[in-house]
Amino acid sequence: MSKRTLLALSLLVFGSGCTVYQSIGKSVGSFLHPVSGPDFVHIPDDEWDRDNALLYFYRTHSQWAADEIEAPSVYIDDHHYFNIRNDSYTWLEVSPGERHIAMRRPLLGLEGLNSFSLSLIADATLRVEPGQIYYLRYNELTEPEQIHPDLDPEHPLAEGDLQLVTRAYAMQAGEIVSTQFLNSDLLAPNHAATSIVEVNEDIDYERSLAALEEERELEIERLKEEGRYESAPWYWPFGGGPTVTLEAERKIRKLERDYAALEEERERREAAESGGWWFF
Repeated sequence: MSKRTLLALSLLVFGSGCTVYQSIGKSVGSFLHPVSGPDFVHIPDDEWDRDNALLYFYRTHSQWAADEIEAPSVYIDDHHYFNIRNDSYTWLEVSPGERHIAMRRPLLGLEGLNSFSLSLIADATLRVEPGQIYYLRYNELTEPEQIHPDLDPEHPLAEGDLQLVTRAYAMQAGEIVSTQFLNSDLLAPNHAATSIVEVNEDIDYERSLAALEEERELEIERLKEEGRYESAPWYWPFGGGPTVTLEAERKIRKLERDYAALEEERERREAAESGGWWFF
């Protein structure tokens, strides 16, 4: 990449209205900062909620990865959480449903802008179920010897550098059991080894609301074609509307009620954990 291109991308980082992908200050690779955390061990069952799902990410050892200056970034639902270095593992507790997983390789911490990526390593959607544990293996030199039986052979996580593997495969020598925990420190901070369920729930709400608002517009267009929509009179622009109840509107109200109840439950739980009082 030319210096001019890199400079242009750097300037865009400070622009508005754009989604900038970057891991500046977090992307240091194993050549400069080898992983030194504890050897692999599953987190205790009482440290995550079985109503959610658990994702383990691991990267097996290779000389390529050991000589890396910058490590690739891992995103869940378009949020950056960590850069995975050689011979390391970490985990995230996520909300059930469809989770979008992406990996990008940075250049001086910069990775992309909107739909453009300097190097998009993985781009996949994985449906996760409550109480299930998933193992995601990353290695740019060798692929797993077998495809995960639950995946279609053409699924993005059934081929390429990042692949979903079974627990039995991950527990083999040389796989996740041989890795070390990806600590967060000053040289390579990360936001992994935690629950991101609330972030996932907020994203799911926003996605569902956007989809229902689009559905509402389509429903209005259909009602207009069927003659079940009254236009506003010229003397009162605030009148008019459908002559029947919109199904999409009903769904939106239910979604908003469910989300309000979710927020209330979060506040109640936070108050209980902090030792405060909840009067309602």
